Amino acid sequence: MPSKIEDYALIGDCESAALVSRNGSIDWLCWPRFDSEACFAALLGAESHGHWIITPVDENARITRRYCKNTLILETRFETDEGAVTLIDFMPLRDQRTDLARIIVGERGEVRMRTELVVRFGYGATVPWVSRLPDRTLRMIAGPDMLLFHAPLEMRGKDMRTVGEFTVKAGDKIPIVMTYAPSHLEPPTAVDAWKALAVTEKFWTDWVAKSSVSGPHEDAVIRSLITLKALTFAPTGGIVAAPTTSLPEMLGGERNWDYRFCWLRDATLTLLALMNSGYYDEARAWRDWLLRAVAGSPHQMQIMYGIAGERRLTEWEVPWLPGYENAKPVRVGNAAHSQVQLDVYGEMMDALHQARRGHLDGVKAGWDVQLAILAHLETIWRKPDEGIWEVRGEREHFTYSKVMAWVAFDRMIKGAEEFKLPGPVEHWKAVRKTIHDDVCAKGFDRDLGSFVRAYGSKQLDASLLLIGAVGFLPHDDPRIVGTVQAVEKALLVDGFLQRYDTVHADDGLPAGEGAFLACSFWLVDAYMMCGQRDKAEKLFERLLSLRNDLGLLSEEYDPRSRRLIGNFPQAFSHIALIDSAANLTRSEKPAEQRAGEHAHALA
Repeated sequence: MPSKIEDYALIGDCESAALVSRNGSIDWLCWPRFDSEACFAALLGAESHGHWIITPVDENARITRRYCKNTLILETRFETDEGAVTLIDFMPLRDQRTDLARIIVGERGEVRMRTELVVRFGYGATVPWVSRLPDRTLRMIAGPDMLLFHAPLEMRGKDMRTVGEFTVKAGDKIPIVMTYAPSHLEPPTAVDAWKALAVTEKFWTDWVAKSSVSGPHEDAVIRSLITLKALTFAPTGGIVAAPTTSLPEMLGGERNWDYRFCWLRDATLTLLALMNSGYYDEARAWRDWLLRAVAGSPHQMQIMYGIAGERRLTEWEVPWLPGYENAKPVRVGNAAHSQVQLDVYGEMMDALHQARRGHLDGVKAGWDVQLAILAHLETIWRKPDEGIWEVRGEREHFTYSKVMAWVAFDRMIKGAEEFKLPGPVEHWKAVRKTIHDDVCAKGFDRDLGSFVRAYGSKQLDASLLLIGAVGFLPHDDPRIVGTVQAVEKALLVDGFLQRYDTVHADDGLPAGEGAFLACSFWLVDAYMMCGQRDKAEKLFERLLSLRNDLGLLSEEYDPRSRRLIGNFPQAFSHIALIDSAANLTRSEKPAEQRAGEHAHALA
């Protein structure tokens, strides 16, 4: 049975990532890319679906762990009555190699250890052919995939597994390296684990040193930034929502989705989080990924893309995996990629506008693409859509979708005026006013004193908290204040915010999910905008307390079981944490930047 979600750590090389449990088991790894088929899939099933454990024979060993300061290098310390051992796990940044290293260091006394390696390509389905090379390296091949296992240990086959036991004494240092390579190539030689460790540590500490972050929440923000960097696919600049698929939004439930893709709706907050923290190279790479991904016919623009901009993300179910704690189905791919979500048009325009304001190079970058996309949006903004939460029921006129259509025209107007870019500004202003009037007339419920989830509905939605943040109305407008109060009253569960009422919503999905952490951070921002600093700080501290011992957050939190749920770690949660921390501590606040109350020279 897999560990609790919060008991996992992340290691990665900015092209793929692995999850390591508290007891030293790697239960999830997709190689060679985030979206490749997993070779370790015990996370969504059992050990027989693939894992690699290094752990004491003594099951009562005391375990502590940490990341080496300002890195993604994991240290897990096992202590028994006889001795102590530290396991160092990391993935070296790629240099024409793809490696995962585990170094065992004897600290005191001696500890009897065991290791078990179960490689199952194809999401736990395919047993590889295992052979031993002349240098004692184990080679595992199935179809196009090859793994090489370099270890100075006596290993043997047992019941379709590779196992070994050994004693680690004080002063012992045992490097173990696993390497991925295409099976048609000659096996690469083993990397020097110690040199790789030094290079990896330098990469992360040098990267963190570029940060401009300071203040009382610096440690939490730095860890979130490292996580965001780890979820970036370095060759393209695309940022995956999470490195996992099908971790459930409710334990035992069916809301299990593949998040190893890049969503446009994350674009603006991601860009602001990176720029405000001093990471302009990453912000520029993200901006450039956006432009490449959406290039093409405007009517074919999608809400999400693959890490290199792939468009076909066909969804299918994996019947042989029972799911995390039996939450079925396990899904690969995401059918939502073909949905119509009007908010992504505004998100795209806002992100590119913030990039220009942040003085990323190329003021004209993407303008022609934006002109074509805006012309298409003008023909469709009145239509219903599936909305920000990707409902799988009937399309509706979601209020937030219309607001973001307004944002698209607003940012294009500002772009033309501020940066002297060409366009029919007066016509755009007329369309902007038409959308604004439409939203205020149909999306606001006078009885509730609040904007509502969809035209004609009485239900509320956490995305309504962003209406003030994007500048649709002033922060102190009674309609904004009333919306914050209504959302707070309707959607707070044990002090944390749900996206919407999943029990009564006709969204084509099974009822029930946890509190959505990004939305709870949005409430922090909303409190700040409304002048309720004490409530904002209190909620922010509560949200920080939900992080696991390594500072990682998943997509959601289940107040009943008091567990993290949903895909893990979740980029959107960490982005929201970064932006909320800035709203609490910076004089130049992301909420004000996005709303366009005044331009900031961020460079």
